[in-house]
Amino acid sequence: MKAVILSAGQGKRLLPMTSDCPKCILPVRGRTMIEWQVDELAKCGIDRVTAILGYRADKVEKILRRRYGSNRVKTIYNAAYAVSDNLVSCWAGHDEMSSDFVLLNGDTLFEAAVLKRLLDSDTNPVTVVVSQKSQYDEDDMKVELDGGRLVRIGKDLLPDQVDAEAIGMILFRDQGPMLFRNALEKALRDPSSQTKWYLSVIDEMAQSMPVWTCTIKGLQWCEVDYPADLKLAEDVVSACDGSRKDGADEDGCRITEVNLTT
Repeated sequence: MKAVILSAGQGKRLLPMTSDCPKCILPVRGRTMIEWQVDELAKCGIDRVTAILGYRADKVEKILRRRYGSNRVKTIYNAAYAVSDNLVSCWAGHDEMSSDFVLLNGDTLFEAAVLKRLLDSDTNPVTVVVSQKSQYDEDDMKVELDGGRLVRIGKDLLPDQVDAEAIGMILFRDQGPMLFRNALEKALRDPSSQTKWYLSVIDEMAQSMPVWTCTIKGLQWCEVDYPADLKLAEDVVSACDGSRKDGADEDGCRITEVNLTT
């Protein structure tokens, strides 16, 4: 089993913290976000990781090489990161999608129990991890369900359609990787694909085949988009052992001068 992490973006909503580094190397309790991801993946036996990079890829690669060596985490550079959305980043890593793999957004932090629940779920070609809450906002990647089957996914679902939100983690097994690669390739033939999320491909797939979900009620995760989310991220990684509270190292991005509550 391998993992593909989409970490090409800058994270402009986190400026000025990301003025010279992507948000995947912002520190949370002493480790960068991408290190937390790689470490939690390893706890579940996933030690082959490919990170799709873009903005200041050199900084990310330096951290990954020093922490994991030259073989543990492979990197792929998406040269179009500044003019495209994450569907294109997905395609940049399509060669890594030849066998079972987990696809992970670079701004999703999670405790290993989340991934373990996903890996222990029924063996289906495509399984999307979802979480439920009382209210959903316009920025949530909302999901409509029919039991455990995904019906629709997107930010623009109507309130009466919404049953959960996708957390940015998907497992592809058996025929799933091939089906996803083919769907990505088809989507890229449309010029508008440059500005689409890869989850638009999952939405289209769900119209022609079963796409299943895995609910993670009671487990810790968060998406980091805004400064205030970094406080939530600290709560998530507190569920992971070995966390430190000493800030970033010399290659990370320091956040001590930023008010994280605004």
